[in-house]
Amino acid sequence: MILFLSFQQCAAWFVVLALIYLGLCLASPLRKVPGPWYTGFTVLILRWHELRANRTRYVHSLHAKYGPVVRLGPAEVSFTSYEAIKEIYCSRGSGYDKSEFYDLFRVFGRRTMFSTLYKEEHAKRKRVFADRYANSNIMKPASLGGIQERSRRFIQCCEASGTGSHDIFMSLHAYACDCATYHLFDPYGTNCLQDEADMEMMSQITGDDSLQNRLIQHYSPTLHRMLSGIVDLFAEPRATPLADNFAMAAARGPEPSPFTLLSRMQEKSAAGSHLDQLDMAAEVMDHMVAGIDTTGDGLCFLMWELSQPRSFSFQEELQRELRAQCVADDAHTGFDNLPFLDAVVQEGLRCFPPIPMSLPRRVPADGRTIDGYDIPGSTVVSCQPFSVHRVHDVFPDPDTFNPERWCEAEGDAERKRVMFAFSNGGRGCVGKHLALVEMKTLLRDVYSRYTTLPCDTMTAESMAMDDHLISSRPLGKKCLLRFIPLSEKHE
Repeated sequence: MILFLSFQQCAAWFVVLALIYLGLCLASPLRKVPGPWYTGFTVLILRWHELRANRTRYVHSLHAKYGPVVRLGPAEVSFTSYEAIKEIYCSRGSGYDKSEFYDLFRVFGRRTMFSTLYKEEHAKRKRVFADRYANSNIMKPASLGGIQERSRRFIQCCEASGTGSHDIFMSLHAYACDCATYHLFDPYGTNCLQDEADMEMMSQITGDDSLQNRLIQHYSPTLHRMLSGIVDLFAEPRATPLADNFAMAAARGPEPSPFTLLSRMQEKSAAGSHLDQLDMAAEVMDHMVAGIDTTGDGLCFLMWELSQPRSFSFQEELQRELRAQCVADDAHTGFDNLPFLDAVVQEGLRCFPPIPMSLPRRVPADGRTIDGYDIPGSTVVSCQPFSVHRVHDVFPDPDTFNPERWCEAEGDAERKRVMFAFSNGGRGCVGKHLALVEMKTLLRDVYSRYTTLPCDTMTAESMAMDDHLISSRPLGKKCLLRFIPLSEKHE
């Protein structure tokens, strides 16, 4: 009888708590935000899509149905307007603080500039690095020359394939790794394009499939600890020992080149800053991984698109501009007089943002009004580049790759201000200038010499976006292109 009553009491308490929860959900200020009915009561549907590597497309489908503001869960809202971007990411300089979602991206147990949650901590760390990522530093001969040399090595890899196809997915990630590590800690950088051991190390990073495992650990740490052995059978744990050891060793390298990030960190460390050896290793590892995936994936999708029959006219237009500027044999020609190259890169970043995911922030405690909706404090709010870049009013026919839209004077200012590939505000991507130079250098060198065509064995399905939140690699993890020398050479 006692057990029966205890069960009844437990059931009664469950009903009471459920009713209280339902009441709170129905009374939430977010009840007026458009979205599926279930988002007012649970976040589990969103988490399910995250675990299935489908968050970006799921959120985008909600925006397509409900508009520029959509509720994702009881305390999470997504936006696509410029006004929302400005408020969330730019207000008071750096926008709102990051959410605990960024705990996923700690390295060696340390927070890096990317994974710091609070603006003050981020600003302090960014002051250490900012000058090394400034465009003026990247365009110096020592830094730019290293990028140009690695672009030539990429060309040599393509030429070695002869009349056959070449897997640019791996070679582009190798190129990105070599460029990133050169900028981070020359002369201790990688030579993935020519060295098999370095390529193996880079492949561990590029092939990492541990996101689902880390998501489970983040959202349910107790469950992950209790069932880690079972979880590991279905969700691959993170294992990049070669990359970990490489970053640890490189961070200890003496007398790095003056333009490198490592030289700057060592200067600050010697001057008594808060950076210890593990902090420096965590930072270079974080920057290296980010530099590999973003530039490698972005270039891969862009070159694949340029090689398609539907976009072949754009490839030809790019080749005409490059040949007119006589850049094929002049590595020192700048990018200022190559407007169509810039248009191609901008359209590539719009259609295939290297980081397509929502960039979550937490609303300040006193709440804010965003896009006309009152959003209470601590609500997670975000914009995702994939959806921001597909707003019809700014980008007509948004799913079509069309670089010529960037050559039109009408709407130019609006297009530029909603470009979100590198985020926005004080916490925007610090490596933006480096990434753009790497992309433009390689595209210039390739398309001033070659026409690229897809291999017959490739399919559109294999090039579908494999959503890993902070990267968006092709589903098939390969991209086979043929490199056909141009019949008319620059002389």
